[in-house]
Amino acid sequence: MRRLVDKLKKYRIGVLAGGCSEEREISKKSGQAIFDVLCAAGLDVVLIDVEEETDSFIGKFDFDLAFIALHGGFGEDGTIQQMLAGKGIPYTGSGPAASRLAFDKLLSKKRFIEADMAVPKYTARGADGSFSCNDVQLPCVIKPGMEGSSVGLSVVSAISEIAAAVDKAGLYAGNVIVEQYIPGRELTVGILEDEPLPVVEIITGDGVFDFKAKYEDDRTRYVVPAVIDEGTCRKAMELGKKAHSLLGCGCFSRVDMRLTASGELFVLEVNTIPGFTERSLLPLAAKSLGVSFEELCLRILNNAVP
Repeated sequence: MRRLVDKLKKYRIGVLAGGCSEEREISKKSGQAIFDVLCAAGLDVVLIDVEEETDSFIGKFDFDLAFIALHGGFGEDGTIQQMLAGKGIPYTGSGPAASRLAFDKLLSKKRFIEADMAVPKYTARGADGSFSCNDVQLPCVIKPGMEGSSVGLSVVSAISEIAAAVDKAGLYAGNVIVEQYIPGRELTVGILEDEPLPVVEIITGDGVFDFKAKYEDDRTRYVVPAVIDEGTCRKAMELGKKAHSLLGCGCFSRVDMRLTASGELFVLEVNTIPGFTERSLLPLAAKSLGVSFEELCLRILNNAVP
């Protein structure tokens, strides 16, 4: 790691956190964790709380390399990546096009289907505000088409619950996805330097990995590496790498999927800026390989520099 630190010492690193999305507080925790470990490594770092969706922060702070820890809109939809690229400032993670594609769940689903990857059956609320669930059996998952951290997500099991769930999801995005619920196990595959990390299984108290389960519920457990057979583990890692590559993601991401009792794997989505908190899955997966949080952050930064 000494070599990585020496290489990065010529940069003033701006850790971008906060933002205006529903994930602001989680982003601030991610940013603080990254800032602390980079400072401890002896690097020149400034923690930047991005409080508005403009490029004004670029002029207020002196930095020439960005570690983006912004979750949700503005951070993950390609906007801030485009701004930084326009200023000639290198940054961590995926570029604008891949970020936009991964953040838009409808577009990414279509790309997965074109590549013959299994995704849950789904429909979406149209521009006129109408939608049909005729092709989706209950129970189903209703969620915003462009949001992260399972914000606005509901699992519904009755027709009477659908309207309220759609309204809830609609608070966070114009497009709402109504998706087949896949019974089975919740898995995720982290990607680092474009290669898959060990598979993580997510076990929640009530079977739904929503915002509360991710950040508030102490019953949520993560098993890494997941206790699954070798063949399924290999397939999940290959699927994660394929999804990451298919969307054109850069260096790191996290690919969420479901595993059925019959062994079929369904891709749910790709997160281009996963969490970097003590409960976050990418750092846990890296740690299972002996990659410390410090090394993880240094390697991600190293991949951002020319």
